[in-house]
Amino acid sequence: MDVIAKASFVKMPASKARDLARRMRGLPVSEALKVTDFSERKGAFHLGKALKSAIANAEKNAKLVVGDLKVKDAIVDEGPMMKRYWPRPRGTVSPILRRTCHIKIILTDGKE
Repeated sequence: MDVIAKASFVKMPASKARDLARRMRGLPVSEALKVTDFSERKGAFHLGKALKSAIANAEKNAKLVVGDLKVKDAIVDEGPMMKRYWPRPRGTVSPILRRTCHIKIILTDGKE
């Protein structure tokens, strides 16, 4: 059985969280929590929140045992960009793109 948790519109570029998401794939839940807890990166904080939400969903809604869960997939997709501008000399502007991302964590117990 699969359990899903999503975190949408996270104010962080997707590229800063994708390497941690790749590292979490296929790990048991306890090991994946260690990956997020012992990393000082901003992406680890948001991935950890989404992972804890998925664990709570599995425990409360699907009545699964937490010890049997594994991270089936961790996906970090790009979200919309907020477009801002920085004034430059001689009346010109430079664009600033404030990027966002969507995080999706899928847990499985290995049984169908």
